[in-house]
Amino acid sequence: MTRSIIREHIFKILFRAEFYNKEELIQQTDYYVSELSSAKDKEIEYIKDKTLAIIDKLSEIDEIINENSDGWPTNRLGKAELTIMRLAVYEIRFDEEIPDGVAINEAVELSKKYGSDNSSSFVNGVLAKIIK
Repeated sequence: MTRSIIREHIFKILFRAEFYNKEELIQQTDYYVSELSSAKDKEIEYIKDKTLAIIDKLSEIDEIINENSDGWPTNRLGKAELTIMRLAVYEIRFDEEIPDGVAINEAVELSKKYGSDNSSSFVNGVLAKIIK
C-alpha cells in the first residue's frame, strides 16, 4: 500500500470525527481497519496510530486552521476540506517524517478527489500560510 493510499484511509476515518465523539471515533477506527483485508499489519498499525494521534490533537489543529483560514472558521468549512486540512496540518506541525511540501501536495490531491470545485486552491492557500 502506498503512502497516498494510507493517507486516504486516514482521511476516510477522520472524516467521521464530526459525527462521533472521541470514544466512538476510536471504535470506528478499529472497525474501519478490520475491513482492510489486503493491508499488512504494519500498515494497519500505522493507520491506527496516526489517526489516533490526529484525534488527540484535533482542538489544537483546529485552532491552527482557524488562525490561518481568513473568514472561514472550521465550523464554516466543508467537512471534506476540514478533514483534509486537519490531516495536513498534523503532518506539517507534528509529523517530522513528512516534508511540508509532500503534506500540501497530498492534501491538494485529496481535495481534488473529495472536495468541491475550488477546494484544492483554498486548501493549498491555507496550508501555505500555515507553513510561513
